[in-house]
Amino acid sequence: MTTPDPDGLLAEQLLRFTRRVHRIQKRHVEQCGLGVTPAQSRLLRTLAHYSTPPRMADLAERLEVVPRAVTSLVDGLEASGKVRRVPDPTNRRVIRIEVTDDGRKALRELRSARRSAAQEILAPLTKEQREVLGGLLDTLVDGAPEGGRHCG
Repeated sequence: MTTPDPDGLLAEQLLRFTRRVHRIQKRHVEQCGLGVTPAQSRLLRTLAHYSTPPRMADLAERLEVVPRAVTSLVDGLEASGKVRRVPDPTNRRVIRIEVTDDGRKALRELRSARRSAAQEILAPLTKEQREVLGGLLDTLVDGAPEGGRHCG
């Protein structure tokens, strides 16, 4: 008989919960009818945090993806009019990405969809449970550095 692995069970619960969150958020975003993928939504949200339009390399670093992935996302968002490539005012060889008016409108709708998804996801919890969960998640997100033992 095998010994229960509480940490392994907890990790599996977290993975299942993460998948559920993604599924619910995707459904809410699709209901907006914006034609934005979850990855494009994440890129738009990231762009909204910059005070000046970032370079693609800045976005790739912040999103922790390869630059080519950002190029594909920007291509799709640019084709739908939500972002545009603009030359850097100090170095015309550098291209920056800025959100258009349509992109800002999409961001408002995406925020609303995310709020609706969060309400659905958190509905079973009381206010106090939500506060505890928030604290626990903060601890996990800001927790110990990555690394350590991976096998065995």
